[in-house]
Amino acid sequence: MNMKLNDAVEEQYHNKRVFLTVVVGIAIYLAFVWLSSSRDPSESWGILSLLPTMLVLIIAIVSRRPFESMIAGCVAGLVMLNPFDLVSPFADNISAVLGNETIIWIVLVCGLMGGLIQLLEVSGCLDGFSEWLKRIIKSRRQSLLATFALGVVVFIDDYLNCLAVSTSVKKLTDTYGVSREKLAYIVDSTAAPMCVIVPISTWAVYFSGLLEENGVAADGAGMSLYISSIPFMAYAWFALLIVFLVAYGIIGDWGPMKRAEKRAKEGNPVPEDFIDEQLVSNVKAKRTLSFKANIFNFAFPMILLIVSTIYFEVDLLRGALLTCFVTVLVYWAQGILSFETQVESIFTGFKVMLYPLSTVIGGFFLKAINDELGMTMYVIDAISPHMTIIIFPAVIFAVMAFLTFATSSSWGLYVLAMPIVFPVAAALGVSTPLVIGALLSASSFGSHACFFSDSSLLAAQGAGCSPMQHAFTQFPYAMLGAVLSVATFLGLGFMMA
Repeated sequence: MNMKLNDAVEEQYHNKRVFLTVVVGIAIYLAFVWLSSSRDPSESWGILSLLPTMLVLIIAIVSRRPFESMIAGCVAGLVMLNPFDLVSPFADNISAVLGNETIIWIVLVCGLMGGLIQLLEVSGCLDGFSEWLKRIIKSRRQSLLATFALGVVVFIDDYLNCLAVSTSVKKLTDTYGVSREKLAYIVDSTAAPMCVIVPISTWAVYFSGLLEENGVAADGAGMSLYISSIPFMAYAWFALLIVFLVAYGIIGDWGPMKRAEKRAKEGNPVPEDFIDEQLVSNVKAKRTLSFKANIFNFAFPMILLIVSTIYFEVDLLRGALLTCFVTVLVYWAQGILSFETQVESIFTGFKVMLYPLSTVIGGFFLKAINDELGMTMYVIDAISPHMTIIIFPAVIFAVMAFLTFATSSSWGLYVLAMPIVFPVAAALGVSTPLVIGALLSASSFGSHACFFSDSSLLAAQGAGCSPMQHAFTQFPYAMLGAVLSVATFLGLGFMMA
C-alpha cells in the first residue's frame, strides 16, 4: 500500500515538473520571439547578444545538465535571429560544427584516448599500476600530492593530462577517502595551466602560430615571443600554487567541496547521484600477468604516447593513433587480449566518451550562434574606448576570461580577439608579452572554470563525477585565482604607467 502511495506521489511530482518545464519553455520562447520582432534588423544586438549565454548558465545551474542547457541556449539564439525558421538553421549550424576540423580532431583524440584507457582497464594493467602506487603512497596527503605531481609531469596536452592522470590515480585516492570532485579539481587545475606555461605543449604551438598569423610576431619568432610572456601568465601560476596548497592541506575545503570531502571521508568517494559508467566491459584478460609485467604494460603505452606526441610536432592525434596501434600489437603478442577483444574495447572507449564529446560539440554550436549575434565583438568594442595603460591588462584578462567562460572557446575565441586587442595595446603602449600573458591567463581560466569546456568535461569524466558536480566544487578555487590575477595585472599596469 505504501509503495503504491509513494509511486502515485512520485508520478504526481513528475507530472508537475513536466508541466512547469513546458510552461517555462513556452514563456522563454515567446520572450525571445518578442525580442526578435521588436528589434530593427539594421541594428546590432548589443547587450542582448549575451542573453543566450545567460540562459545556458541559468538552466545548467538549475538542471545540472550541461549539454541540454547549451542546446536550449542555441535554440534561443536561433529564435532571436529568426523565430519562424529554426529547423534549417539548426541543421546547418550543427552540420558546420560537426564538419569543423577542430571538432573532428577532438572527437578522434578523445575517442582514441578512451579506447586506450579501456585497453589498460581490460588488460588489468591499470589495476597493476594502482597497486604499485598503493605500495609507495602511504597517506591521504601523499595521494593528493602524487596526483598533482603527475599532472605537472604530463604537460604535453590538457586532454592527455585530464584523462590519463585521473584514470591512473582514482583507485588510489578512493583508498584514502578523497572525493572524486577533489580529484577532478586537482587534475583540471594542473592541466591547462601546465600546458600554458610549458612551451612544449599543444597550447604553446597553437598560440605561437596565432601570434605570427596576426603579425604580432615575425615568421618563426612566435615561440620566442610566447616564451617571453610566460612570467606574465598570472592565472596559470596562481592556479598551480592554489592547487598545491589544497593538495598539501594548507588551503582547506570550501563550500560544495567541503560537503563532497565529508561524504568521501565517510566512505563514499563517488557522488551518490552519479551513475558511474565503467570503462571495463565484461571481457577480462586471457592471462594474468606478473606485477612487473603489469607495470611495464601500463608504463610503456603512457611513455610512448608522450614521446610520440612530441615526435609528431606536439600532435596528440598522431601520438594517440600510434600508441593504440602499438599497444594492440604488444598485448596481442603477449596473449593478454585477442585482436577482436581489443578492437571491441577501443570502440567501447569511444562510446564512453560520447557524452563529454556531445557537450563539447554543443559548446562549439553555442559559440557559432554567439558569433552570429556579435557577442564577442560587442563586449570588446564596448570596453576599448575606456582603456588606459594601467587598467588595460587587468580588464583584458577579466573580459576575455568571462567570454571564454561563457563560450568555452579557449582557443577559437582568440582568433577574433587578437586583431582588436593588440592594436589597442600598441596605441596605449602596453608591453606585448604582458598582453599575451593576460590573454593566455584568460584562456586557461576559461578552460579551467567553464563547466562545459573540453578539459573540465574530460577531467570530470576521468575522475568519475558529473560535469556540474566538478564545476560547483572547483569554482571557488578558480575564482580565487582569478581575483589574484586581476590584482596582479593591475599592479603590473601601474608599474608600466
